[in-house]
Amino acid sequence: MGAEAEPVSEAPADPSRPGASPPKLAASSPRLEACEPDALISVVELDFKTKKFRRLRPEEGLAAIEAGKFVWFDVDIAKAEDARAELAKLELVAPEVLEDAFTREPATQIARYDHYIHLVLSGCRLNEHKFDLERVDAMMGENFLLTLHKGHPVFLDAVQRSYINDFVRFAQSPSFLLYELWDHLIENYLHVHKKFEERVDEVQRKLIGHVDESVFGDASELGADLLHLRKVVLPARAVLADLASRKSPFVSEATQPYLNNMVGTIERVLQDVLVDRDILSGSLNNYMSLVAHKTNRTMSRLTLVSIIFLPLTFLCGVYGMNFEVLPEKDWAWGYPAFWGLVLVIVGSLLLVMKRNKLF
Repeated sequence: MGAEAEPVSEAPADPSRPGASPPKLAASSPRLEACEPDALISVVELDFKTKKFRRLRPEEGLAAIEAGKFVWFDVDIAKAEDARAELAKLELVAPEVLEDAFTREPATQIARYDHYIHLVLSGCRLNEHKFDLERVDAMMGENFLLTLHKGHPVFLDAVQRSYINDFVRFAQSPSFLLYELWDHLIENYLHVHKKFEERVDEVQRKLIGHVDESVFGDASELGADLLHLRKVVLPARAVLADLASRKSPFVSEATQPYLNNMVGTIERVLQDVLVDRDILSGSLNNYMSLVAHKTNRTMSRLTLVSIIFLPLTFLCGVYGMNFEVLPEKDWAWGYPAFWGLVLVIVGSLLLVMKRNKLF
């Protein structure tokens, strides 16, 4: 039916994993036989005592649960009608919970029921400069984990690639799977945030030297994206803190300290997002201050020119009038006297401005 863990040898404990008594390291990485491409449902049986695992057919999953085994059902609900039919056969969770998974928008939250807890996890998939939200519903019971999603969420694919190796080496209880889900979800947030930090650096570089007007649109879009990321991560912190602090039959006490450590990581992500927004806002403010300073210098120069030409304009206006009697017009030295007066006025103004350090 499937692969079992290979012979193991002793290895030092990894403090980053929950419930690790000295871990066991396989001679070669354990592998789970591949699921059929585009399979609607994937079922894996996990024995946390013997560290054995195998892939099951969907109809064998319920029998394994009745036999006391832990089973992970992973269902792609992109084909809604087919998925509804398969989930109706399983009867693991209430119909209203399934309907919520099919119809509601991604928003990280938690709901507790008598026989399971329901987590809604919102991952991010980068799409050029933006990101799309990917919803994963995880229902954790005493003997099962049911995950529902559309397509292939980035962080869930990462979990499925690595959890078997970690299961063999470290896992002590089913709560290990919750740890794996949150570990890769936070890695997903960190990756998206890193890309946004690179965009902040790029905007800062564009604000140096010759500035293209398109940078202001980019900065505005980036600020909105950072705010969107914060709105996604913020409820994740609340849900994770709840899992780490509130007792539950579906989350082992040995796992809770590791979940609590992740709360600190999410806090740092939130703080870094705010710092990036401040840096972005500060860069734009600095650029606008520089532009205002240059504008003020230009206006100061124009003001000095206006001060010089204002009295000259007055003189030209006076002697440009068409009155019959203008005594100065009949003077032999009237024209040289006019230019002499101009030079005296200009020289006096320049001297006054120089003393007052206006240029």
